[in-house]
Amino acid sequence: MLDRRQGARDKVIYGGVAEIGERGVTQDCVVRNISDKGASLEFSNVVQLPRERMSLRIARKGRSFLAKVVWWRDNFVGVAFSPETPSELPVSDIAERLRKSEIKKRQLQRRIDELLGER
Repeated sequence: MLDRRQGARDKVIYGGVAEIGERGVTQDCVVRNISDKGASLEFSNVVQLPRERMSLRIARKGRSFLAKVVWWRDNFVGVAFSPETPSELPVSDIAERLRKSEIKKRQLQRRIDELLGER
């Protein structure tokens, strides 16, 4: 099989969610490999995907992508990422929430130490 990719892809196993169609129907998938330009996805069953655009959320990377289906075979799909940022998708705030949680944890630990007389 001829490999026509423009760049190398990293082999990964990430959970993903593909938003299919205009009604916001979602389908869970597994990202098998990924690069800056595209990804290979595996769905649990054969799905009907739009040829034009779909959005793909990959929680592990904390990113969302607009993607176009380039190929599919059974439940495996290859997508190319659009250079556009999907403006309608929320940006993950998990890093900020984690930072605030760590600060709060340190404050509480200091207070516990004060109450126990360890300071």
